[in-house]
Amino acid sequence: MTFDLASILRPHILNLVPYSSARDEYTGKEGIFLDANENPYQSVNGQQWNRYPDPYQWAIKEKLASIKGVRPSQIFLGNGSDEPIDLLVRATCTPREDNILIMPPTYGMYQVSADINDVPIVKVPLTPDFQIDTEKVLAAVTPNTKIIWICSPNNPSGNLVKREAILTILTHFSGLVVVDEAYIDFAELPESLELSGSSTVSFTNELNNYPNLIVLQTFSKAWGLASLRLGMCFASEEIIKVLNKIKPPYNLSGATQAILLEALDFVETKNQLVKDILVERQRLAQELVVIPTVKHIYPSDANFLLVKFEKAKQLFDDLIEQKIIVRDRSKVTLCEDCLRITVGTSEENNVLLEALKKLSEQ
Repeated sequence: MTFDLASILRPHILNLVPYSSARDEYTGKEGIFLDANENPYQSVNGQQWNRYPDPYQWAIKEKLASIKGVRPSQIFLGNGSDEPIDLLVRATCTPREDNILIMPPTYGMYQVSADINDVPIVKVPLTPDFQIDTEKVLAAVTPNTKIIWICSPNNPSGNLVKREAILTILTHFSGLVVVDEAYIDFAELPESLELSGSSTVSFTNELNNYPNLIVLQTFSKAWGLASLRLGMCFASEEIIKVLNKIKPPYNLSGATQAILLEALDFVETKNQLVKDILVERQRLAQELVVIPTVKHIYPSDANFLLVKFEKAKQLFDDLIEQKIIVRDRSKVTLCEDCLRITVGTSEENNVLLEALKKLSEQ
Protein backbone atom coordinates (compact mmCIF):
# COMPACT_ATOMS: atom_id res chain seq x y z
CA MET A 1 0.00 0.00 0.00
CA THR A 2 1.09 3.57 -0.65
CA PHE A 3 2.00 5.55 2.46
CA ASP A 4 1.24 9.26 2.58
CA LEU A 5 2.25 10.88 5.88
CA ALA A 6 0.22 14.01 5.16
CA SER A 7 -2.96 11.94 5.06
CA ILE A 8 -2.10 10.31 8.41
CA LEU A 9 -1.40 13.51 10.35
CA ARG A 10 -4.11 15.62 11.92
CA PRO A 11 -4.55 18.71 9.69
CA HIS A 12 -3.64 21.21 12.38
CA ILE A 13 -0.43 19.30 13.16
CA LEU A 14 0.49 19.33 9.48
CA ASN A 15 0.16 23.12 9.44
CA LEU A 16 1.47 23.81 12.94
CA VAL A 17 4.10 26.49 13.37
CA PRO A 18 6.39 25.13 16.13
CA TYR A 19 7.80 27.11 19.03
CA SER A 20 11.14 28.64 18.07
CA SER A 21 13.60 28.48 20.96
CA ALA A 22 16.70 30.61 21.35
CA ARG A 23 18.80 27.60 20.37
CA ASP A 24 16.80 27.23 17.14
CA GLU A 25 17.70 30.75 16.09
CA TYR A 26 21.40 30.49 16.97
CA THR A 27 23.03 27.07 17.08
CA GLY A 28 26.63 28.16 17.65
CA LYS A 29 28.65 27.16 20.71
CA GLU A 30 30.58 30.41 21.18
CA GLY A 31 29.48 33.94 21.88
CA ILE A 32 27.96 36.22 24.49
CA PHE A 33 24.57 34.64 25.10
CA LEU A 34 22.01 37.32 25.91
CA ASP A 35 19.09 35.74 24.03
CA ALA A 36 17.46 33.16 26.33
CA ASN A 37 17.03 34.97 29.66
CA GLU A 38 19.34 32.54 31.44
CA ASN A 39 21.30 33.21 34.63
CA PRO A 40 24.64 34.48 33.25
CA TYR A 41 26.76 33.45 36.26
CA GLN A 42 26.35 29.82 37.27
CA SER A 43 24.01 27.34 38.86
CA VAL A 44 23.27 27.66 42.59
CA ASN A 45 25.33 24.54 43.32
CA GLY A 46 28.38 26.08 41.66
CA GLN A 47 28.14 23.89 38.55
CA GLN A 48 27.46 24.98 34.98
CA TRP A 49 23.85 24.02 34.28
CA ASN A 50 22.69 27.60 33.75
CA ARG A 51 22.45 27.37 29.94
CA TYR A 52 19.68 25.67 27.99
CA PRO A 53 20.70 22.36 26.35
CA ASP A 54 20.71 21.46 22.66
CA PRO A 55 16.98 20.98 21.88
CA TYR A 56 17.78 18.33 19.24
CA GLN A 57 20.68 16.54 20.99
CA TRP A 58 22.82 16.45 17.82
CA ALA A 59 26.06 15.35 19.52
CA ILE A 60 24.26 12.30 20.93
CA LYS A 61 22.49 11.51 17.66
CA GLU A 62 25.73 11.60 15.68
CA LYS A 63 27.38 9.12 18.05
CA LEU A 64 24.27 6.96 18.36
CA ALA A 65 23.74 6.84 14.59
CA SER A 66 27.08 5.07 14.08
CA ILE A 67 26.16 2.52 16.75
CA LYS A 68 22.69 1.82 15.34
CA GLY A 69 23.52 2.02 11.64
CA VAL A 70 21.09 4.84 10.88
CA ARG A 71 21.38 8.54 10.01
CA PRO A 72 21.27 11.16 12.80
CA SER A 73 18.24 12.69 11.10
CA GLN A 74 16.36 9.39 11.55
CA ILE A 75 16.59 9.61 15.37
CA PHE A 76 14.25 11.19 17.91
CA LEU A 77 15.22 11.10 21.59
CA GLY A 78 12.51 11.35 24.21
CA ASN A 79 11.77 11.34 27.91
CA GLY A 80 11.50 7.56 27.93
CA SER A 81 9.76 5.73 25.09
CA ASP A 82 6.54 7.04 26.60
CA GLU A 83 7.17 10.48 25.09
CA PRO A 84 7.27 9.37 21.42
CA ILE A 85 4.35 7.01 22.10
CA ASP A 86 2.24 9.94 23.29
CA LEU A 87 3.46 12.28 20.54
CA LEU A 88 2.60 9.78 17.82
CA VAL A 89 -0.96 9.42 19.12
CA ARG A 90 -1.42 13.19 19.38
CA ALA A 91 0.07 13.82 15.94
CA THR A 92 -2.17 11.38 14.09
CA CYS A 93 -5.40 10.68 15.99
CA THR A 94 -8.35 13.04 16.20
CA PRO A 95 -10.06 12.34 19.56
CA ARG A 96 -13.20 10.15 19.39
CA GLU A 97 -12.73 9.76 15.64
CA ASP A 98 -9.48 7.99 14.75
CA ASN A 99 -8.26 4.81 16.46
CA ILE A 100 -5.16 2.78 17.20
CA LEU A 101 -4.82 -1.03 17.05
CA ILE A 102 -3.07 -3.02 19.78
CA MET A 103 -2.54 -6.75 20.32
CA PRO A 104 -2.95 -7.80 23.94
CA PRO A 105 -1.18 -8.88 25.97
CA THR A 106 1.17 -5.99 25.28
CA TYR A 107 2.81 -2.93 26.83
CA GLY A 108 0.18 -0.93 28.69
CA MET A 109 1.26 2.59 27.68
CA TYR A 110 -0.17 2.27 24.16
CA GLN A 111 -3.66 2.10 25.65
CA VAL A 112 -2.94 4.64 28.38
CA SER A 113 -1.74 7.21 25.84
CA ALA A 114 -4.80 6.58 23.69
CA ASP A 115 -7.11 6.86 26.71
CA ILE A 116 -5.51 10.13 27.82
CA ASN A 117 -6.04 11.55 24.34
CA ASP A 118 -9.61 10.18 24.11
CA VAL A 119 -8.70 7.94 21.18
CA PRO A 120 -10.63 4.68 20.60
CA ILE A 121 -8.73 1.38 20.70
CA VAL A 122 -9.14 -1.69 18.48
CA LYS A 123 -7.89 -4.87 20.17
CA VAL A 124 -6.86 -8.04 18.34
CA PRO A 125 -5.39 -10.54 20.83
CA LEU A 126 -2.21 -12.41 20.03
CA THR A 127 -2.46 -16.15 19.41
CA PRO A 128 -1.96 -18.52 22.39
CA ASP A 129 1.77 -18.68 21.56
CA PHE A 130 1.89 -14.86 21.60
CA GLN A 131 2.21 -14.34 17.85
CA ILE A 132 0.29 -12.04 15.48
CA ASP A 133 -2.78 -13.29 13.65
CA THR A 134 -2.14 -11.13 10.60
CA GLU A 135 -5.46 -11.93 8.91
CA LYS A 136 -7.45 -10.84 11.95
CA VAL A 137 -5.32 -7.73 12.42
CA LEU A 138 -5.73 -6.55 8.83
CA ALA A 139 -9.44 -7.40 8.91
CA ALA A 140 -9.86 -5.26 12.05
CA VAL A 141 -8.30 -2.17 10.45
CA THR A 142 -10.79 0.60 9.72
CA PRO A 143 -10.42 3.73 7.55
CA ASN A 144 -9.77 5.60 10.81
CA THR A 145 -6.98 3.32 12.08
CA LYS A 146 -3.86 5.48 12.23
CA ILE A 147 -1.35 3.33 14.18
CA ILE A 148 -0.71 -0.39 14.69
CA TRP A 149 1.46 -1.10 17.73
CA ILE A 150 3.69 -4.19 17.82
CA CYS A 151 5.84 -5.02 20.84
CA SER A 152 8.75 -7.32 19.92
CA PRO A 153 10.16 -8.85 22.07
CA ASN A 154 6.71 -8.69 23.56
CA ASN A 155 5.94 -7.51 27.07
CA PRO A 156 4.81 -9.46 29.12
CA SER A 157 5.40 -12.70 27.18
CA GLY A 158 9.06 -12.05 26.30
CA ASN A 159 9.11 -13.53 22.80
CA LEU A 160 10.10 -12.03 19.48
CA VAL A 161 7.18 -11.60 17.09
CA LYS A 162 7.69 -13.40 13.78
CA ARG A 163 9.39 -11.07 11.34
CA GLU A 164 7.23 -12.18 8.42
CA ALA A 165 4.07 -11.11 10.24
CA ILE A 166 5.43 -7.61 10.85
CA LEU A 167 6.53 -7.28 7.22
CA THR A 168 3.06 -8.35 6.06
CA ILE A 169 1.43 -5.64 8.16
CA LEU A 170 3.93 -3.03 6.97
CA THR A 171 3.13 -3.94 3.37
CA HIS A 172 -0.67 -4.06 3.66
CA PHE A 173 -1.41 -1.21 6.10
CA SER A 174 -1.26 2.41 4.93
CA GLY A 175 -0.90 3.91 8.43
CA LEU A 176 1.99 3.93 10.88
CA VAL A 177 3.40 0.63 12.17
CA VAL A 178 5.32 1.05 15.44
CA VAL A 179 7.65 -1.79 16.43
CA ASP A 180 8.60 -1.38 20.08
CA GLU A 181 11.97 -3.03 20.64
CA ALA A 182 12.61 -2.12 24.28
CA TYR A 183 14.10 -5.59 24.90
CA ILE A 184 15.82 -6.12 21.52
CA ASP A 185 19.33 -6.24 23.02
CA PHE A 186 18.45 -9.54 24.71
CA ALA A 187 17.19 -11.23 21.52
CA GLU A 188 19.50 -13.55 19.67
CA LEU A 189 19.70 -13.42 15.87
CA PRO A 190 17.41 -16.09 14.35
CA GLU A 191 19.06 -18.55 11.98
CA SER A 192 17.04 -17.20 9.04
CA LEU A 193 18.57 -13.75 9.52
CA GLU A 194 22.07 -15.16 9.99
CA LEU A 195 21.74 -16.97 6.65
CA SER A 196 20.61 -13.74 4.98
CA GLY A 197 23.74 -11.98 6.21
CA SER A 198 21.94 -9.68 8.61
CA SER A 199 23.88 -8.42 11.62
CA THR A 200 20.89 -7.37 13.72
CA VAL A 201 17.43 -8.63 14.59
CA SER A 202 16.24 -5.03 14.92
CA PHE A 203 13.81 -3.54 12.43
CA THR A 204 16.02 -0.45 12.21
CA ASN A 205 17.56 -2.17 9.19
CA GLU A 206 14.19 -1.88 7.40
CA LEU A 207 13.69 1.87 7.86
CA ASN A 208 14.73 2.73 4.33
CA ASN A 209 12.38 0.08 2.89
CA TYR A 210 9.17 1.05 4.71
CA PRO A 211 8.29 4.76 5.07
CA ASN A 212 5.48 3.90 7.52
CA LEU A 213 7.82 2.04 9.93
CA ILE A 214 8.73 3.47 13.33
CA VAL A 215 11.06 1.62 15.73
CA LEU A 216 11.22 2.35 19.45
CA GLN A 217 14.13 1.37 21.70
CA THR A 218 15.25 2.38 25.16
CA PHE A 219 18.30 3.02 27.32
CA SER A 220 16.43 1.70 30.38
CA LYS A 221 17.12 -2.02 30.01
CA ALA A 222 20.42 -3.21 28.51
CA TRP A 223 22.18 0.12 29.02
CA GLY A 224 21.13 0.30 32.69
CA LEU A 225 19.99 3.94 32.49
CA ALA A 226 16.35 3.59 33.57
CA SER A 227 16.61 6.43 36.08
CA LEU A 228 17.54 8.90 33.31
CA ARG A 229 14.31 8.24 31.33
CA LEU A 230 15.67 8.00 27.81
CA GLY A 231 13.85 6.55 24.83
CA MET A 232 14.94 6.22 21.22
CA CYS A 233 12.65 6.54 18.21
CA PHE A 234 13.88 5.69 14.71
CA ALA A 235 11.88 6.62 11.63
CA SER A 236 12.02 8.44 8.30
CA GLU A 237 13.34 11.99 8.36
CA GLU A 238 9.84 13.15 7.48
CA ILE A 239 8.33 11.55 10.59
CA ILE A 240 11.19 12.71 12.84
CA LYS A 241 10.59 16.30 11.71
CA VAL A 242 6.96 16.02 12.86
CA LEU A 243 7.99 14.73 16.30
CA ASN A 244 10.55 17.52 16.66
CA LYS A 245 7.87 20.04 15.72
CA ILE A 246 5.44 19.00 18.47
CA LYS A 247 7.78 18.00 21.33
CA PRO A 248 8.54 20.37 24.23
CA PRO A 249 11.47 22.60 23.16
CA TYR A 250 14.01 21.20 25.65
CA ASN A 251 12.65 17.72 26.33
CA LEU A 252 16.00 16.26 27.50
CA SER A 253 17.96 18.08 30.18
CA GLY A 254 21.59 19.06 29.77
CA ALA A 255 22.59 16.76 32.62
CA THR A 256 20.84 13.82 30.96
CA GLN A 257 22.51 14.58 27.64
CA ALA A 258 25.96 14.79 29.26
CA ILE A 259 25.56 11.43 31.00
CA LEU A 260 24.24 9.74 27.86
CA LEU A 261 27.00 11.12 25.65
CA GLU A 262 29.55 9.56 28.01
CA ALA A 263 27.60 6.29 28.31
CA LEU A 264 27.69 5.77 24.54
CA ASP A 265 31.44 5.14 24.87
CA PHE A 266 30.71 1.96 26.83
CA VAL A 267 29.08 -0.23 24.18
CA GLU A 268 31.27 -3.21 25.11
CA THR A 269 30.28 -2.84 28.76
CA LYS A 270 26.63 -2.88 27.72
CA ASN A 271 27.26 -6.00 25.63
CA GLN A 272 28.91 -7.75 28.59
CA LEU A 273 26.01 -6.85 30.88
CA VAL A 274 23.63 -8.37 28.32
CA LYS A 275 25.72 -11.56 28.21
CA ASP A 276 25.65 -11.80 32.01
CA ILE A 277 21.88 -11.38 32.05
CA LEU A 278 21.41 -14.01 29.33
CA VAL A 279 23.50 -16.51 31.32
CA GLU A 280 21.33 -15.88 34.37
CA ARG A 281 18.14 -16.06 32.29
CA GLN A 282 19.08 -19.54 31.11
CA ARG A 283 20.05 -20.68 34.61
CA LEU A 284 16.88 -19.25 36.10
CA ALA A 285 14.72 -21.08 33.55
CA GLN A 286 16.58 -24.38 34.13
CA GLU A 287 16.13 -24.20 37.90
CA LEU A 288 12.54 -22.96 37.81
CA VAL A 289 11.37 -25.85 35.67
CA VAL A 290 12.01 -28.42 38.45
CA ILE A 291 9.97 -26.53 41.07
CA PRO A 292 6.64 -28.39 41.52
CA THR A 293 4.43 -25.27 41.48
CA VAL A 294 5.83 -24.15 38.11
CA LYS A 295 3.51 -25.22 35.30
CA HIS A 296 5.11 -23.56 32.29
CA ILE A 297 7.99 -21.25 31.42
CA TYR A 298 7.43 -19.31 28.22
CA PRO A 299 10.39 -18.86 25.84
CA SER A 300 12.02 -15.46 26.30
CA ASP A 301 14.00 -13.11 24.09
CA ALA A 302 13.98 -10.44 26.83
CA ASN A 303 15.51 -9.88 30.27
CA PHE A 304 12.57 -11.53 32.04
CA LEU A 305 10.61 -14.77 32.14
CA LEU A 306 6.84 -15.22 32.05
CA VAL A 307 6.09 -18.19 34.28
CA LYS A 308 2.80 -19.99 34.90
CA PHE A 309 2.39 -21.15 38.53
CA GLU A 310 -0.17 -22.91 40.63
CA LYS A 311 -2.05 -20.24 42.59
CA ALA A 312 0.02 -17.39 41.15
CA LYS A 313 -1.73 -14.64 43.09
CA GLN A 314 -1.11 -16.34 46.44
CA LEU A 315 2.51 -16.96 45.48
CA PHE A 316 2.91 -13.30 44.50
CA ASP A 317 1.66 -12.23 47.94
CA ASP A 318 3.91 -14.75 49.70
CA LEU A 319 6.95 -13.41 47.85
CA ILE A 320 6.02 -9.84 48.72
CA GLU A 321 6.06 -10.79 52.41
CA GLN A 322 9.68 -11.86 51.91
CA LYS A 323 10.49 -8.57 50.13
CA ILE A 324 10.88 -10.38 46.79
CA ILE A 325 8.98 -8.36 44.22
CA VAL A 326 7.90 -9.84 40.91
CA ARG A 327 5.04 -8.73 38.62
CA ASP A 328 1.59 -10.31 38.83
CA ARG A 329 0.29 -10.70 35.26
CA SER A 330 -2.43 -13.23 36.09
CA LYS A 331 -5.28 -10.89 35.07
CA VAL A 332 -3.75 -10.03 31.70
CA THR A 333 -5.08 -11.56 28.47
CA LEU A 334 -3.56 -15.03 27.83
CA CYS A 335 -1.52 -14.81 31.05
CA GLU A 336 -3.76 -16.54 33.59
CA ASP A 337 -1.78 -17.68 36.67
CA CYS A 338 1.38 -16.05 35.35
CA LEU A 339 4.06 -14.04 37.12
CA ARG A 340 6.65 -12.01 35.23
CA ILE A 341 10.11 -12.38 36.74
CA THR A 342 12.91 -9.99 35.83
CA VAL A 343 16.32 -11.66 35.63
CA GLY A 344 18.29 -10.39 38.61
CA THR A 345 21.88 -10.80 39.70
CA SER A 346 23.10 -14.29 40.53
CA GLU A 347 22.63 -13.58 44.23
CA GLU A 348 19.12 -12.17 43.76
CA ASN A 349 18.09 -15.12 41.61
CA ASN A 350 19.39 -17.54 44.25
CA VAL A 351 17.23 -15.89 46.91
CA LEU A 352 14.19 -16.08 44.63
CA LEU A 353 14.75 -19.74 43.76
CA GLU A 354 15.26 -20.72 47.40
CA ALA A 355 12.05 -18.91 48.39
CA LEU A 356 10.06 -20.59 45.60
CA LYS A 357 11.36 -24.03 46.58
CA LYS A 358 10.36 -23.53 50.22
CA LEU A 359 6.93 -22.14 49.30
CA SER A 360 6.29 -25.12 47.01
CA GLU A 361 6.80 -27.46 49.97
CA GLN A 362 4.13 -25.81 52.09
